[in-house]
Amino acid sequence: MKTQLILALVLLHATLSFSKPKPADPGTLVQEMGRDIQCANWNYSAMRFDKEAELRRITGYLYFAPTNEAKIELLIRQQRLNDEIVRLFRENANEISKIRYLKGLQIIKSLYEKVLGLDHHFASVRTLSEINRISNPNQYPEYAKLKEVVSAKRDKKFAVDLTSVLGTNTVVSLVQTFTNMIGSALTKEEKEKELERVECILDFTLRMQNDLNTIYFETAFLQTSNNKVKEDIETLFRDYTKPIGYMPSLEDCRKNDDWEMVTQKMNDYLSRMKNETGSAQYRMQVNVEFPIDRLLQFITQYNNFIDQGAKFYEKFRIILDSYDNQKQCESKLPHEYKKLRSDIELAIQKFNTAYKPVEINGTKMKEILYGLNEFD
Repeated sequence: MKTQLILALVLLHATLSFSKPKPADPGTLVQEMGRDIQCANWNYSAMRFDKEAELRRITGYLYFAPTNEAKIELLIRQQRLNDEIVRLFRENANEISKIRYLKGLQIIKSLYEKVLGLDHHFASVRTLSEINRISNPNQYPEYAKLKEVVSAKRDKKFAVDLTSVLGTNTVVSLVQTFTNMIGSALTKEEKEKELERVECILDFTLRMQNDLNTIYFETAFLQTSNNKVKEDIETLFRDYTKPIGYMPSLEDCRKNDDWEMVTQKMNDYLSRMKNETGSAQYRMQVNVEFPIDRLLQFITQYNNFIDQGAKFYEKFRIILDSYDNQKQCESKLPHEYKKLRSDIELAIQKFNTAYKPVEINGTKMKEILYGLNEFD
């Protein structure tokens, strides 16, 4: 009775944890799953130990039974104990399935929040137009003013006006501006003064344009990869809840806060599975075991994506820190550049903390997959 109470408390803890509005960290849930499985194994092992000890005693009594009637009674008790031991093995397996399934749902819920957080993160990063403003000198008022000054003093006999398309091209625009400046009526001192106003802008944009575009396009790649991760976890939830008869999508479940209904469907299914026997029970158990294996595959996919993202942002930080004249031109660098550096530092922190991979080693994987620990 005491052992059954402990098992009931373990399952109650898992169910109540699943219903909490703020999901726990996936790594913590994995650890809890391992502890709950270990607890269930120990408890059922203790119950089997008692039955097996009694079975050995009865087997010993058979050798000294004085009559056939006594032997028959001992054989009946022996068979009953064997049946009870088999039943305990079966119940042990069912309890592990329950624990794994309950914790698996909690892990999906928690991981989905992380994936949505990543979705929000990528939606807030610098856009291509913002990157273009940082890396294109034509977007800076100081450079626009230089072009006006040069245009006013240029030699109109030899000057050529650019088309609207070529005028936005960084290289062509710079060539035209400097060509016009050389042939303009500006004195040497005026030319040097005008160049001094824009030297940091021109140096920064020419050196960093390709690097800034690399940051944008690789961030766009990460965003596309995150969309794939989001689609995969929604598919996982559908496959996970299909056996228990829950049809709404993960997005709808979250939006409508329908986790209690998922729990109810799950409990109904597990109750039916407990009452089944033989191949029918085995099929029902397989139906809940397979999605758990899929969950472990998704955890590996998620971990790989987070590791990749963290490395990308480390690379972005190195790129931005590589600007040679950063200290000399610090006061003249655009605010967007400083904000981009700040965003990348924040992203690195998030990838290492809020979005960190689910820690699950080989031994823990073995516990989750097979309900075994290192001592079994």
